[in-house]
Amino acid sequence: MQVHAFAALSRGADLTPLTYDLPDPRDEDCIVAVSSCGICHSDIHMIDNDWRMTRYPLVPGHEVVGTIVTTGRSVTHLKKGDRVGIGWQRGACLHCPDCLGGNENLCDHSDGLIVGHHGGFADHVMVDARFAFPLPAGLATDSAGPLLCGGATVYSALRHAGMGSGANIGVLGIGGLGHLAVQFASRLGNRVTVFTTSPDKAKLAMNLGAYDAVVVPTGGAPPRGAYRLDILVSTVPHVSDWRGYIDTLASDGTLVFVAVPPKTIELNVGWLLEKRRRIMASPIGGRAIITEMLATAERFGIEPVIETFPMASVNEALARVRKNEVRYRAVLMR
Repeated sequence: MQVHAFAALSRGADLTPLTYDLPDPRDEDCIVAVSSCGICHSDIHMIDNDWRMTRYPLVPGHEVVGTIVTTGRSVTHLKKGDRVGIGWQRGACLHCPDCLGGNENLCDHSDGLIVGHHGGFADHVMVDARFAFPLPAGLATDSAGPLLCGGATVYSALRHAGMGSGANIGVLGIGGLGHLAVQFASRLGNRVTVFTTSPDKAKLAMNLGAYDAVVVPTGGAPPRGAYRLDILVSTVPHVSDWRGYIDTLASDGTLVFVAVPPKTIELNVGWLLEKRRRIMASPIGGRAIITEMLATAERFGIEPVIETFPMASVNEALARVRKNEVRYRAVLMR
């Protein structure tokens, strides 16, 4: 099958048309006709080779929604015409302790969709069918893609930090990740406090279900002793006063990172010791948590706030994402 795509031919380059052939699917593979594909900051990191693992030409795109075109002979759970979503991960070993425990995302042999493979800025993509997720009927094709990466990331982080219902949850930052974290946490019955530097984003957070939205000056921190959060999820890379945010945690509270600070941060263990606080970090989710997340999003009407662009306008969309001008996820439509 011949595929028409947009690819970066070198580090940081604008994307240009690329045509290539897909082989026939192997036993467990499927080929998906792309309907839409979200743009994630991880795509930009890959275009720029920030993580030193990009192979060019690179076809980005790992928030894919499309329909099954064909499957390998061992695929029995999907058929031609089924609507599916594909996130960052395209495969894993499926037999290590992490995989057998439902944490395929933590597998030492995890295979990324756009790491050495071509992604969803294309008309077709091939993936291990076990990592193509049937989409609930209530999720729209244009907005479901960002759930497969951004949604899965914050939902998995909140769940593994202990979120159920009835807790006090903090969300640091309202962007592509934070605005989804607010929705998941609040609609599952938690009291959500948002910290942002923007009054406009504070208003949005309240509209999305937050109980309180605190505008913190750039470089500042919330008032000490004013909050007792069970979980604080950090969706922003830049924070000047980590002590101030750790102090928002209650006893046994957890600070969970889903965004990676660009530089090493210094934390005093005493800040944690005095209240038996914890720090953790969380990547994307495994297959079970992604399936649960998709069902939860449909049941509670959770959807990303998106701006759509034609696939041919991919460079315009990427430029706006780089400038942080998109509110809050950009999606390419075919």
